[in-house]
Amino acid sequence: MPASNALPASTASRPVFRIAINGYGRIGRCYLRALHEAGLGEHFRVVAINEPADLASIAYLTRFDSTHGRFPGAVDCTEDTLIVNNQAIVVSHARTPEEVDWAALDIDLIVECSGQYGSRSELTRFLSAGCPRLLLSHPGNGAEDVDATVVFGVNHARLDGGEGLVSNASCTTNAVVPVLDLLHREIGIEQALLTTLHSAMNDQPLIDGYHHTDLRRTRSAMQSIIPVSTGLARGVERLLPSLAGRVKAKAIRVPTHNVSAIDMVLTLARDIEPGEVNRLLRAAAESCYHGLIAYSDEAHASIDFNHDPHSAIVDGSQTRSIGARMVNLLVWFDNEWGFASRMVDVTRHWLGITAGAPPEQESN
Repeated sequence: MPASNALPASTASRPVFRIAINGYGRIGRCYLRALHEAGLGEHFRVVAINEPADLASIAYLTRFDSTHGRFPGAVDCTEDTLIVNNQAIVVSHARTPEEVDWAALDIDLIVECSGQYGSRSELTRFLSAGCPRLLLSHPGNGAEDVDATVVFGVNHARLDGGEGLVSNASCTTNAVVPVLDLLHREIGIEQALLTTLHSAMNDQPLIDGYHHTDLRRTRSAMQSIIPVSTGLARGVERLLPSLAGRVKAKAIRVPTHNVSAIDMVLTLARDIEPGEVNRLLRAAAESCYHGLIAYSDEAHASIDFNHDPHSAIVDGSQTRSIGARMVNLLVWFDNEWGFASRMVDVTRHWLGITAGAPPEQESN
């Protein structure tokens, strides 16, 4: 069952796990905030942040967030320390993994949120520098570059505690894989065409500029709808190998700040009645995927899901059937907060099976 964000009452004797964040951008800051908003700050404690930016800016952007609002707690800093809810976090500004003595910091887990490392040879530099485990906020370059790629709620139970390098996949993969997995198990999927409508990201300029080798990404993020490349199909097939060769994907960046959507066109393995898919997804949202998938058939706009912790929200009002076996779905997701919430879930599970973290319960 999915893990709860609420700790059980009897945790006083449980260990405090020491976590470091490498790369304190959008996901790094959301991850720290998600730990605190989930009430886990006393048991899964961020004790170190490595980020090239200056400490005053780090503290400021922790306190004030244009997308998710003010941090719900106290944030301060000293000369080399960020203080969050009276917990001291050592801040370094290293450019390479070897510049930080992770072993001296007694780290249980590094959350790698810089996105700069993807190959096994690059990632193992953190392990060689003294960290026992690395959780990536992005896919590895290939399946062989990490010990496991995890979508929480689908395959996290396969972790056995012996892994050193684990990827949390991508925000889009976390949104689409639970839906595809459910429908493939219950009905069967012959083909899937996935179109991601993704909010603008940091690799796009506000105005036209020489920011990327992909010429489309040199164009202003706030003035155009921009097609970009995506590895979503590869990510889906990595998690759901029974769909290999059946999935195609494309991605389009849209001029919004947060919350994205996936338009899914599926050819199913048998005839379906109108509404059958919605009923199946609604039931899953209330049972086996409670806390991970949500369902709504109200009239929504994307802003309704800002700061929503679910991996995916199925918009039942947009479900369409075409013929007997083709269905079109719209799935919303907060590409920052939902993904950071799953990183917290994977952290709890992974450390729990390696060192006895607080037990997991059903999601709220």
